[in-house]
Amino acid sequence: MDIQLIPAFSDNYVYLFKDPASEAVGIVDPGEAGPVLKALERLGWRPTHIFNTHHHADHIGGNAELKKKFGCTVVGPAADRNRIPDLDETVKEGDTYRFGTQDVLVFETPGHTSGHISLWFKDASALFSGDTLFALGCGRLFEGTPAQMWQSLLKLRPLPDETAVYCGHEYTLSNARFAVTVDPDNTALKRRAADIAVLRDAGKPTIPTTLGVEKATNPFLRADDPKVAAAVGLAGADPTEVFAEIRRRKDTF
Repeated sequence: MDIQLIPAFSDNYVYLFKDPASEAVGIVDPGEAGPVLKALERLGWRPTHIFNTHHHADHIGGNAELKKKFGCTVVGPAADRNRIPDLDETVKEGDTYRFGTQDVLVFETPGHTSGHISLWFKDASALFSGDTLFALGCGRLFEGTPAQMWQSLLKLRPLPDETAVYCGHEYTLSNARFAVTVDPDNTALKRRAADIAVLRDAGKPTIPTTLGVEKATNPFLRADDPKVAAAVGLAGADPTEVFAEIRRRKDTF
């Protein structure tokens, strides 16, 4: 599946993708229509679907204009049916949505918002995680609890290591600076943080990452690692407590 990364606003990413075996073209989280329209013109693609991971304006703001112009089917979380205008079809935990010839597995991943979903395109080995899982981070808890977000991340962690992760924002440099403060002895993390600094200095994106890399270096996925627990002064504590402490520290970093 051909996946295109489209920068939007100051640090958002919108994703365009085309199923190679059909004419299906999808858009994930079009916060604004302008950059998407330019990319579609450049590629010569006509979108058939819009997928929304959650209701925040910087992820759905372009829905109406794109739907009006192209007649796209808008797909989003059933839990947010009253908060996302123009929804045509809703999905929930355990659903498999058919996009062209691709099966899209739906995970309900509350924490950042109460109705958030993440979408795994199994055959394409691509995970669209919205604002749940970031490169070296996770979403701020606006509507959920630490326990909810930790359980959401545990749903995504078992996916194959080669899964490409496409998240909602370019936060990786700041996430890396924080991550080394709570996982200071992780040599893989230190190497990755240095590589990320080089990429950002060159104005290049750090996305996509892979789930395998995140499992090895993202402290929010490693709250049940004794080394991370000890590093935040919570040796032997429940992983939910460790996760909550990591999130608290990131909120004030």
